[in-house]
Amino acid sequence: MKLIIVILGILKLVDLSTAQSDVVGKITIGFQGWFAARGDGSPIDAYWHWSRDWGQPPSLTNHALESYPDMREYTEYFATDFPPLGNGQPARIFSSFNNQTLDVQFRWMREHDIDTVALQRFNPFGGEGPTRDAMAEKVKVFSELHGRKFYIMYDVSDWLAVEEQIKEDWTQKMSQYISSPAYAMQNGMPVVCIWGFGFNDGQRPFTPEQALNVINWFKDQNLYVIGGVPTHWRNENEDSRPGFMEVYTSFHMISPWMVGRITNLPDVDHYYENVQTPDHDLLRTLGIDYQPCVIPGNNTARHRQHGDFMWRQFYNMKRIGVEGIYISMWDEYNEANQIAKTAEDDSQIPVGSPFLPLDEDGVRCTSDYYLRLTQDGGRMLKNEAPLTEVRPTIPWPESYNTK
Repeated sequence: MKLIIVILGILKLVDLSTAQSDVVGKITIGFQGWFAARGDGSPIDAYWHWSRDWGQPPSLTNHALESYPDMREYTEYFATDFPPLGNGQPARIFSSFNNQTLDVQFRWMREHDIDTVALQRFNPFGGEGPTRDAMAEKVKVFSELHGRKFYIMYDVSDWLAVEEQIKEDWTQKMSQYISSPAYAMQNGMPVVCIWGFGFNDGQRPFTPEQALNVINWFKDQNLYVIGGVPTHWRNENEDSRPGFMEVYTSFHMISPWMVGRITNLPDVDHYYENVQTPDHDLLRTLGIDYQPCVIPGNNTARHRQHGDFMWRQFYNMKRIGVEGIYISMWDEYNEANQIAKTAEDDSQIPVGSPFLPLDEDGVRCTSDYYLRLTQDGGRMLKNEAPLTEVRPTIPWPESYNTK
């Protein structure tokens, strides 16, 4: 796309494809921002996503977690009914609604060169809506404060009235954020993502016609539309419904889902050779950008291999020549796929809990290890560091022994 502008009376042709680029060539993280606690000031006022019964604090018999955060940098926190940590300290939790929490987490993003935040937005027309609305405003504020970019990433799961409600939500609420200097832009257009069309399951029963109606409406708003699509979108099988190719190829960028697909290094290489490389080859011919998922792995399921699992994905994606990378996820302590700071060892998790710390395979890792690994992967993506098959990130640098 090109735009003619006049500067000091001189006509100038500007190529918008070279304008501000906040997803192509960048590291984007999926940000849930869905943890709350009773008394944190949030509209939901409950132990949202910490507990199965949100009305009660998390405990050994009432929690929704697979991993436990490193709480040492949070100065505002909330009590739990867990036993003490292994070091004898009380087991506490943070609230994503809390400003000190967000300041800490966005500082981590800035310190580790994470460019862009994709704020997950599930159906906002139910009881969670006011809290999700408030989180959008807070993400804007802290993105501006810490020099990060952000965009809205709609998840259509279980949102049966999405075809009309998503348009209403964008028009009446979310579109206001594109005026923020922190709102992500690509090819001269504000960015939005729609995750979930085409998945072959009961949570996303939408037809191609419904999906195209939504996608084309957003494109008509002059938005750069990313599609969070099934892993096997290209062949329209396995996790993809048939008949969705027109939907998939209507997006400006495609980001296929990978959580649950790979658990070890042979899996990573299999998908690189048989799925992701041919995906990118096809998308290149169609002029569609490719933003594959890179995942740290479920540490409680022992997938991480002290970073080798994640690094192999960075290495393979750089070999493909992908346009950008989407990290799944920032704060997914519920599925143990988070890169945000995590308990290092048994001293930092509740006694008797099922959570495994980062040293679960016997290799000591700092709580920020996957932030540092993401930073190094981003440098390789951006040609700031050479392509290397061997992970350059040290799990526990000697300098940490003096901290």
